[in-house]
Amino acid sequence: MEYHPRAMSSSLDQIGVQASRTIVHNRSAPTPSAMSSPTPSCPCLALVVECRSGFEADASQELMHAADSARITGHCDFQAHDGFVQLRLTDALPHDQVRRRLDLSRLIFARQAFHLVGELHDLPGRDRLSPVVQGILKLGERISCVLPETPDTNPGKEQSAFLKRFIPLLEEALAKAGVLRPDSLHLPRLHLFMPNPSSMLLGLSLASEGSPWPMGIPRLRMPKDAPSRSTLKLAEAFQSLLTPEEQKASLRPGLHAVDLGAAPGGWSWQLASRGLRVTAIDNGPLAPSVMATGLIEHLRADGFAWRPKKPVEWMVCDMVEQPSRIAPMMADWIATGRCRRSLFNLKLPMKRRFDEVERCRALIDQRMRSAGQKYLMRIKHLYHDREEVSCYLTRR
Repeated sequence: MEYHPRAMSSSLDQIGVQASRTIVHNRSAPTPSAMSSPTPSCPCLALVVECRSGFEADASQELMHAADSARITGHCDFQAHDGFVQLRLTDALPHDQVRRRLDLSRLIFARQAFHLVGELHDLPGRDRLSPVVQGILKLGERISCVLPETPDTNPGKEQSAFLKRFIPLLEEALAKAGVLRPDSLHLPRLHLFMPNPSSMLLGLSLASEGSPWPMGIPRLRMPKDAPSRSTLKLAEAFQSLLTPEEQKASLRPGLHAVDLGAAPGGWSWQLASRGLRVTAIDNGPLAPSVMATGLIEHLRADGFAWRPKKPVEWMVCDMVEQPSRIAPMMADWIATGRCRRSLFNLKLPMKRRFDEVERCRALIDQRMRSAGQKYLMRIKHLYHDREEVSCYLTRR
């Protein structure tokens, strides 16, 4: 297949491709025969984690800890409030080898993460399509989709506007070259990460490794009857921390849930909107729209002391309290069988957030082990989370 990327758009002024710098460890663009035969995995130059602005130090600490455990050496590079972190590998490794040793999906402070396999710098201001296409072809990888991404910062918004116009042109070019295969979901995803107007980072990830949404940001609409935006936090947690099968099995109409610290009722409303019957525990009032669902019973009681008369499917909790107090209580509800599943927030301190999460994880593990219970726990700093992380806990 012969491909001429410059013919893609007459609306873009064409200037020399030589103006850009490309780093892909000198892999040449694949020939048609090479594209139809197995090729060695292209080298991973770094691991890139996209995070909430202000959480770079926490994401870096966690990434270094994970890399050390996986026997991957490198150094972390980040600037405060840049919204992303890079772990530069001491020696480039095949990205499939890195994948087998380090599971990016387990990272808590990563909204999105990928293996860096190419870098494009000093991109021309008018024709960026040609060097980007050439850089991607040099990777020698087929892909299932392109994820346009920027740091989630105010400067990043300018790059987002450009990518909205750029991505359709790029997808058309890659499809013509036989590189983009949307019907082959087993292929890796290509992350087109634009940290500044003149650079693009090319990354790869499998769908199982990261968020399905570009930048890890779900596009959720605020329901008109919900009493607070916290309802979006629970909605995102259900989508991010539960598999589709788990959602279908556990979020069915008629199942029972308890909401500890419910007022003003955003989480209770989210559960009731899915048909669950909710017991809302809080000494404070609930919004009228919450009670109007007809599926919520409000009990004015202390969330730390109240107990259900019989086991329930869900216990959720968004109480503003010390995480070291919340974590063992959540584990106790699961260990004693008061609920089958729990979804809760841990409110984190301003500093040493990763250490606090690890401390809470140890408290939960200690309680579950003392009860002789095997368990499943998933923790993530989600888009709608602020100084907190969302946690899902259930018995195996």
